[in-house]
Amino acid sequence: MQQTSKQYDAVIEKCRSLYINKLKDYGSAWRILRLPSLTDQIFIKAQRIRQLQQNSTRKVDEGEVSEFIGIINYSIMALIQLDKGVVEQPDLSNEEAITYYDEQIAITKQLMEDKNHDYGEAWRDMRVSSLTDLILQKLLRVKQIEDNKGKTLVSEGIDANYQDMINYAVFALIHINEA
Repeated sequence: MQQTSKQYDAVIEKCRSLYINKLKDYGSAWRILRLPSLTDQIFIKAQRIRQLQQNSTRKVDEGEVSEFIGIINYSIMALIQLDKGVVEQPDLSNEEAITYYDEQIAITKQLMEDKNHDYGEAWRDMRVSSLTDLILQKLLRVKQIEDNKGKTLVSEGIDANYQDMINYAVFALIHINEA
């Protein structure tokens, strides 16, 4: 699991670097996005990955890697929105936005480590396409929970689904990097 931790950190460092650069370009304009808007952005990225995996012809010169990074970063933004609430105007300094990013990643990585302990790193035997399908399934669950105004009877909440999507996307990127 020590190898997984290092690989996880390397993937997140790439995602975090892009997040920081986009903060420099746009500030925290994403703070105005409601959760369904973030969910839809993640859904578009996951659907594109699935299409790339199924189609041999590509008309846009971007692959799965950038889309998985987008899933990770948008999911972190969603977790921040869940925690801080949606605002009408950007309200975070870049430093605050980075601190919140780091906090959410720390929580999500700990979840990954706990699940890896219990599941014995079963994800290492999975295909990237299966991880994509699991992300899409989580997105459909989140959409249903959003349609139910956040209420669930017996299921985990939206935050756990976003955390799982982050971890599945990290696992996919680790697989892609190892290939």
